[in-house]
Amino acid sequence: MATKRTIKVLIKLLPSILALRKDRRKWVRQAGKDIDTEQYRKNARKVLNTFITLGPVYIKLGQWLSSRADILPQPYLEELAKLQDKVPSAPFEQVKPIIENDLGPINEKFDKIDPNPLSGASLGQVYRGSISGQQIVVKVKRPGIEKIVSEDLEVLKKILPLALRFVDPNLRFSAKAMLSQFIETIHEEMDYTIESSNLKKIKHDMKNNNKVIVPSVYDDYSSKNVLTMEYLPGIKVTNVEALDEKGIDRKQLVIDVHKIFFTMLLRHSLFHADPHPGNISVTDEGKIILYDYGMVGKLDNETRLRLIRLYLALVEKDPPRTVNAMNDLGMLTPDFNRSVIEKGIELTVRAMHGRKPDEMEVQSLMELANKTMSKFPFILPKNLALYMRMASIIEGIYKQHKVDFKFVKVLREILEEENLIKDAYIEELKYSFQRFAKSIDATISIAPELKKFIEDNRSIQLNAKPKSNILLSGSILSAAIFVGSAVLYSSNESIGISGMIGSLVIMGIFTIFRKK
Repeated sequence: MATKRTIKVLIKLLPSILALRKDRRKWVRQAGKDIDTEQYRKNARKVLNTFITLGPVYIKLGQWLSSRADILPQPYLEELAKLQDKVPSAPFEQVKPIIENDLGPINEKFDKIDPNPLSGASLGQVYRGSISGQQIVVKVKRPGIEKIVSEDLEVLKKILPLALRFVDPNLRFSAKAMLSQFIETIHEEMDYTIESSNLKKIKHDMKNNNKVIVPSVYDDYSSKNVLTMEYLPGIKVTNVEALDEKGIDRKQLVIDVHKIFFTMLLRHSLFHADPHPGNISVTDEGKIILYDYGMVGKLDNETRLRLIRLYLALVEKDPPRTVNAMNDLGMLTPDFNRSVIEKGIELTVRAMHGRKPDEMEVQSLMELANKTMSKFPFILPKNLALYMRMASIIEGIYKQHKVDFKFVKVLREILEEENLIKDAYIEELKYSFQRFAKSIDATISIAPELKKFIEDNRSIQLNAKPKSNILLSGSILSAAIFVGSAVLYSSNESIGISGMIGSLVIMGIFTIFRKK
């Protein structure tokens, strides 16, 4: 059965794999320029339709790939971002036993549950109901979904790494990591106790933000397979006509959405990673309601500060600092060519931004990521992949509203309001000192080689004045510190200059001693 499914999936995916191989190679070769984007979109739509026909796991895979700028050309990302997680709902007769097995008889636990679902997704479906007169929604796992997911993940383990390696050998570094990240995420989404925990954590983190509303969970009516929450109706965030009718300031709405999601990302340890329009509603007063906490990203404090460093380096158009931050984030393969990546980032930024860095927009950042990541061997760690997904979906919401909006201006406001710029520069200073310390270590480590060099050349030294040894040693030490400082100068000018001055002082001291 598994072999039959593998063959079926492979046959369906093969045309798309061949098309992607050709498209990606051309995209990389031409750096995204002079491309027939309509042909790319046509091929991407075929991929999208193939994923839909293959079922829930592949719909999720398509959504996951829609943020992978390290794998897909930009037109593919844009088309796959349209992939909605909507699947015809299973009959309530099949869903009812799942609820009752976990919670007990429905007529005893609930006032009522409407058998007609509000929505149906690939992994679960949602129903309205009430408890003690309170309006609620009940999210229930789709019948038989564990078996479907288990079988299709086994198929993907066989196909996906080979397919991506065939598309581009550089992807061998990220294919297995990407698949393991995807498997971990889909398993988390199927456990509603995890989603409940995510929801509560984000609700707590955002409690002082009066612009966002997070629903409450009914713990006594929830389990691994069932999640019961308060019912919070609103206007869909992309329903422009309805928002205008209510007099909602849509420019402010776009700003608020970005502030909410990037505050989660940059200030807290947990962020909502699936902010598609179906998961965001707006109240009549303009407040934002967030639904569905199955897919979240988790950033430790160190990674969060490194991400802020990366942002600041991009905004300030500083390729060396950008590469330093990317390397610290684990985004670069072990054998990366630093000078080539720096040049690629520098050229891309220069070509795309003929204006002040303050005016850099989300689209520009995403295109930068896409063009550099598709050209060089990058790795995208799980939580940064989820971050890219979050950022790209929010960008889609912004495009829908077509308002005058500058992402970097909002980002800087967040960094200032949350006192994060200071933290980022302290982190940058720490990094610079670490590099400086390493350069000193490297200088000290040449001492044995220096001694050997002097011994091997003793006959030369015998014909010279003894004091010339002092100048030789001083010259080597001074030169080593100067070179180390020159390397540091690219990431921290003040430390670099201090080191260069120090090397000259050392040289002067040794020269004075030589004369004595």
